[in-house]
Amino acid sequence: MAREKWGTKLGFMLAAMGSAVGLGNIWRFSFVAGNNGGGAFLILYLAFVLLIGVPLLLTEVSIGRKAESDVVGSFQKLAPRTPWYLTGFFGIASAFLILSFYAVVAGWAIFYLWNYINGSFFTSPEVGYDGAFGQFISHSWHPIAWTAFFMILTIVIVLSGVKKGIEGANKIFMPLLALILIGLAFFSLSLDGAAEGVRFLFQPNWAAFSEPSIYIAALGQAFFSLSLGMGAMLTYGSYLRKENKLPSAALGIGIMDTFFAIISGLVIFPAVFAFGIDPSSGPPLVFITLPSIFEQMPFGGMIGMVFFFALVLASLSSSVSILEVPTAFFMRIFGWSRFATSVLMGSIMFVMGIGVSLGFGIWSGVTPIGERNILDSMDYIASNILLPLGGLSMALLMGWYLKRSVALEATDLTRSPLGSLWYFIVKFVAPVLILLIFLNKIGLFL
Repeated sequence: MAREKWGTKLGFMLAAMGSAVGLGNIWRFSFVAGNNGGGAFLILYLAFVLLIGVPLLLTEVSIGRKAESDVVGSFQKLAPRTPWYLTGFFGIASAFLILSFYAVVAGWAIFYLWNYINGSFFTSPEVGYDGAFGQFISHSWHPIAWTAFFMILTIVIVLSGVKKGIEGANKIFMPLLALILIGLAFFSLSLDGAAEGVRFLFQPNWAAFSEPSIYIAALGQAFFSLSLGMGAMLTYGSYLRKENKLPSAALGIGIMDTFFAIISGLVIFPAVFAFGIDPSSGPPLVFITLPSIFEQMPFGGMIGMVFFFALVLASLSSSVSILEVPTAFFMRIFGWSRFATSVLMGSIMFVMGIGVSLGFGIWSGVTPIGERNILDSMDYIASNILLPLGGLSMALLMGWYLKRSVALEATDLTRSPLGSLWYFIVKFVAPVLILLIFLNKIGLFL
């Protein structure tokens, strides 16, 4: 069976941007930047995206395009008769873990969107947003129903195929998401007191650069916001045509991913400062803090509805790429149809998501890793162990296993003056920094 291909290079770039732009840009970037001093964090984040993130993105996409296979099959093709292919299972495993809890959080976003649409959130709940959120996520089946709805949307797009489903959806999602976030940013910037939020985001506190933790946080955010290490970009790269040049595409994706993160910061921080909220409110910023801010705004109900619609779009564009990772693998291994494979993979992830959701209710006492609940435990394993190991294996394959000439040819950098710089970063710098993140996250560093 002939392998599916993207219709256009732009279609691939929009899909790759959709993979990278998700809850990590809108939800995670805001509270990580808030916890790490704003402007100083942003400078380091931008530097790491350009110097490390883009070269690793180019590495992952080029592996997929050269091998024209999934995350396991690509290693089998490029490193035949070696156990290297086993590292591809880091990506398969992380996809199952990530989408099972990602869908739960995205289900919360859909629930919020629905409540803004039907008017329930136009006035504050009697128990407050904190209490209302706690009641919802601890309910036995309400959040599971919204998780199921989100997974159905994801499965429908993936089973429709690469060109018609994934590419077609992202050609709508990404421009629409950009317009929504830009509009929200302008509104947020118009609020009284917004200038303080802008200063927080763009004016660095130079003393913060003396803190080692800010470097780790910025490097980790750059690495994970670009959706690296799981094999999603590798899988997307495998659907590229040989004539599609990679360096410009990788740079474009990195720039646009950063654009979405900064615009999200301009949506959130001016509003946070305008209403006197602590910018380091942490993960509850989106689901508890922002709704209380929207309530105080003129046209707050409409603003809340538009914001959560954007959050759902971003979540969906990322979930599609995550589901595609195991779907592509099992289609090749068993020869199953795209329809059957995507439905089966999505159903398994949904069942795992039921456990994640119950972890906030009747299974709230279940703590698989330390004091972490089920969601946090799965996130810890995927984000702190599997993704860094997946990214490390790709960097080592390109930098140490393949010949330098083969690596440069695969990335379209044979005749580029940047080829030597890219190769040095992937061979020496990236592995060291990935290990740094890995050791820090598992508590062996700092």
